[in-house]
Amino acid sequence: MQNKNTMQYDLAVIIPARAEEFLKNTVEDLLKNKRGNTEIIVGLDGQWSNPPIDQHPDVNVIYVPESIGQRAISNTCARLTKAKYIMKLDAHCSVDEGFDVKMLDAFKEVGDNVVMAPTMRNLHVFDWICKCGFTHYQDKGNICPQCSSQMDKKIVWQPRRGTRNYSYCFDSEPHFQYFREFSRRPEGQGDITESMSLQGSCFVMTKEKYFDLNIDDETMGSWGSQGLTVACKFWLSGGKVLVNHLTWYSHCFRTKSANGFGFPYPQSGRQVDSAKKMARDLFFENKWEKAIHSLSWLIEKFSPVPGWTKEDIERIKTNEKNVV
Repeated sequence: MQNKNTMQYDLAVIIPARAEEFLKNTVEDLLKNKRGNTEIIVGLDGQWSNPPIDQHPDVNVIYVPESIGQRAISNTCARLTKAKYIMKLDAHCSVDEGFDVKMLDAFKEVGDNVVMAPTMRNLHVFDWICKCGFTHYQDKGNICPQCSSQMDKKIVWQPRRGTRNYSYCFDSEPHFQYFREFSRRPEGQGDITESMSLQGSCFVMTKEKYFDLNIDDETMGSWGSQGLTVACKFWLSGGKVLVNHLTWYSHCFRTKSANGFGFPYPQSGRQVDSAKKMARDLFFENKWEKAIHSLSWLIEKFSPVPGWTKEDIERIKTNEKNVV
């Protein structure tokens, strides 16, 4: 076995993490299922992992004592790797066996001027179980509705059946949307398909593209609008956004803060709005300096797109004409 310091990795999985309860599970899942020369770089943004991550020659952990934000810690991780390809992955995900080899094999077919995501599934992390025998799903809260006792977690860690997503878009606000209509079109069929946008929890690209396109632009703040930003930077610069149907990852959606099942970063409406405003300025107003295509070109390429009327598209075209 090669020494860690001399190993030449092909892929680096970078995981930005802050107060992530299932980070250890995610890292162990990656180690169990990787089949190629893949390293894992974890960025601990202001908090140590609890439970701690076990030492492993293919795992590198970076810790910063004060939070610098998801984009900044991702950039820190990406700078450290010498691998050609980078996979950004959320800290609450599982992956397919051989996900790394399957993703890099797809790049051999389509070239490197793309960002590619595996098929996305929903991750069932745990159930709440009570001593009285009652059990319910992870987002329902830890108080038993039958006996009012506090419930305990039982780890499940399996993708939910029937959850597979291949296509995404954004509307005129912009808001993230699933684009199931596109999946039913002829151009939405096949092993590798195009997508207007991304969900943002997992994607792969070359390290060169990551920095050339300034994928995690820290001026946009800690987080927000990442899927839209990554997708627009590839499409509008002449690249492509693809989804690989031959492999998958599953992602835990944390949607209920009231039940202790929310986001690890403070939920700031101002932060979300700021990132959205910057994305609008860059792409809706045709101000991104690396663009060779306009946003109206992208919308019409995938038209009809949910959340876009003819009037919305004409408004975008007018904005584009007014930009000098």
